[in-house]
Amino acid sequence: MLPQRTAQLGFTLIELMVVVAMVAILAAIAYPSYAQFMQRSRRAEVQALLQDIALKQQQRLLDVRAYADTLAALNLGVPSSVSPHYTIAIALGAGGATSFTLTATPQGGQSSDTCGTLTLAHTGVKTPATNCW
Repeated sequence: MLPQRTAQLGFTLIELMVVVAMVAILAAIAYPSYAQFMQRSRRAEVQALLQDIALKQQQRLLDVRAYADTLAALNLGVPSSVSPHYTIAIALGAGGATSFTLTATPQGGQSSDTCGTLTLAHTGVKTPATNCW
């Protein structure tokens, strides 16, 4: 007499390894795209901050006839979503603070961003200009 076959329950090791391999392949494809998206998102956030600072500088120029050399003088701070990824600096030009340049220097994981350091001058000139602003 032949033994009766019962229905097999569960998965075999081969089936599990195939699923793990497929998940690993999908993750390897998706993660770089996700990281690039996050870099662009952080860059857009710091660009908005630089433009906000430039606007506050223009308002201060009308009120005080000079640009501020610190964010504190403008009653602004760097948001907690920007500070781990960028360092913000204000550089005043020569001649009694009649010009300024805002600089956002990437740090940490953001330093691998292809745009690198972003600058915005009092004249509205933005660098780097190619596909970064």
